[in-house]
Amino acid sequence: MQDKQMDARKVSGKVKWFDPVKGFGFIVDPEGGSDILLHANVLRNFGQSSVADNAEIEVMAQTTARGVQAIEVLSITLPEHDQIAPIDTLAETDPEEIMALPLEPARVKWFEKAKGFGFANVFARGDDVFIHMEVLRRSGFADLAPGEAICLRVVEGKRGRMAAQVLSWDAALRKG
Repeated sequence: MQDKQMDARKVSGKVKWFDPVKGFGFIVDPEGGSDILLHANVLRNFGQSSVADNAEIEVMAQTTARGVQAIEVLSITLPEHDQIAPIDTLAETDPEEIMALPLEPARVKWFEKAKGFGFANVFARGDDVFIHMEVLRRSGFADLAPGEAICLRVVEGKRGRMAAQVLSWDAALRKG
């Protein structure tokens, strides 16, 4: 195991794509080498089940017989989304106001990427929270799995409570 750690190098790149159904994706090597495999288990060890395309990611990578693979995720920075049209309910909301909202622990009830939305149950509350695909992408996720533990920053929308930000459970714990 020590030999493997000695061969590891820190790499900062962008997520080319990640498919939670397939259980893997790839990071573009900033030095122009072959793409770096990102396995779902490595991402789960970081506390996320998916990651958005074009997210900046810092990993420890290792060369194996099958190519370069990420062995540990160190950080993920959300992709820029200036070209995405704002969501009506959140269009007028200042990002600083969203960041000031309390984190609410939740579990994903269901999320269907093809439909572009899903719902989560917040601990100790009876009403569900709507999660829009664009909020999910802006939060750095590509998809959510039923039962997945997450934290939400929630606003009151036209039709009820909706997520303004989604964080992985572990990321929320790290942010305190």
